[in-house]
Amino acid sequence: MIRRIAVLLVCVLVVSGCGGGAHTFVVKAVAAGVPSLAPFFDEKQGLGHDTQVRSLPVRGTLQQGDTPGLYGGTRQPTICDVAKLKRFLTDPANHQKAVAWSSVLGITTDQIPGYLDRLTPVLLRHDTLVQNHDYRKGKATPYNSLLQAGIAILVDEQGEPAAKCSCGNPLRPFKGDAGRISVKFADGNKKWHGYEPSSVVAVRPAPQNVEQLALVDIGDPDVGITRPVGTTGRHDSTFDTRRQHAVPNLMGSTFGEARRQLVSSGLAVGYGGSAAPSDDARVTASDPPAGTELRFGQYVTLTVSGGTSGGASGATSTSPAPTTSGPTVGPPTSSAPPSTSPTAPPTTSSPPASPPSSPPPSSPKSEPPSSSSPPSSSPTTSSPSVVSSAPVTSTPVTTSAAPVTSAPVTSSAPVTSSVPVTTEPATRDPVTGTPTTTET
Repeated sequence: MIRRIAVLLVCVLVVSGCGGGAHTFVVKAVAAGVPSLAPFFDEKQGLGHDTQVRSLPVRGTLQQGDTPGLYGGTRQPTICDVAKLKRFLTDPANHQKAVAWSSVLGITTDQIPGYLDRLTPVLLRHDTLVQNHDYRKGKATPYNSLLQAGIAILVDEQGEPAAKCSCGNPLRPFKGDAGRISVKFADGNKKWHGYEPSSVVAVRPAPQNVEQLALVDIGDPDVGITRPVGTTGRHDSTFDTRRQHAVPNLMGSTFGEARRQLVSSGLAVGYGGSAAPSDDARVTASDPPAGTELRFGQYVTLTVSGGTSGGASGATSTSPAPTTSGPTVGPPTSSAPPSTSPTAPPTTSSPPASPPSSPPPSSPKSEPPSSSSPPSSSPTTSSPSVVSSAPVTSTPVTTSAAPVTSAPVTSSAPVTSSVPVTTEPATRDPVTGTPTTTET
């Protein structure tokens, strides 16, 4: 018996990683179009509709909710019926579900209608880690899950996932180490074509509320969609995602400052490793260098040194293989210098309008039914700054400019006709999720 106990203890120590102390987080795969086994909302009622999209590559697992190229959309406002979800959760017959649903999001049942009014439907362009919640025995049951690209979700005013459209299940941020996950494909959620662990992303809230999201049309990635926060698509306007944006000079700035400049220029932030550098780390290099022209949403990979607060505290983050490309869908068209992945040539269409350089007052709406964004009557020198990107073959769209707002810009990127925006901060209370040790 003593020998058996000793052997068992040795096995436990080995499995738990006594030497390394690293946990593996078990994550349940959730494929597009596959119904939940324990949903809050009956999925047969058509609350939301997923689509088939291949997950796009990322350069840095943790991305903030205003990252250009993060989310997609469609010009048909049918991917998520927010009004139907509101009726369901405010029906006295569903009070117990409403209590469980609101408790996950840190609000009361009386606050549900106003909270839903501030959410925006989008489509995932990356396989995305979240803390999901089933409804079991009258309570919300949390579990880590990986949502497949193409799933329709609602995001809050900081671009963070809040609910899965098809079933209404509330979503919170993934709490584990995105670089140490073990994905379980079960319950009809078979491993999807194109799944790559390196393409998995976890979303963190944008530094401040955004007034509108710049989405990429899932059916035509050369088309961007500007969608005011809290709307479902009826007030969308479009812009050309192929318009070129110059990489700003980031040498010597902090990672936080560099990120704000890139986002305000309509470019995504790339870095090496699964942990983002700290905001006070100093940028020592960018790939591609300053002055390079890239299309909206492409990645600029930063190399930094030092840093003490947040992120990879005090660590040096170096880029992996040089890359300048953002997410892409479909066949490539051309390359932006010196990009290593497909880009499209610049066009002469109306450039997206500039983002705001400071937080809050509300912005005027552009031509009906356009977004509540900075004026789109004339092109500006800046670029959209929230979520979009993706080169593909298509006909450029030159309808209205694509204003997008995001994190405040505190340094170099020039901004001309932006208008400050105002929105209430989204309420969120973190939901604790205990990392699970897996044997796989």
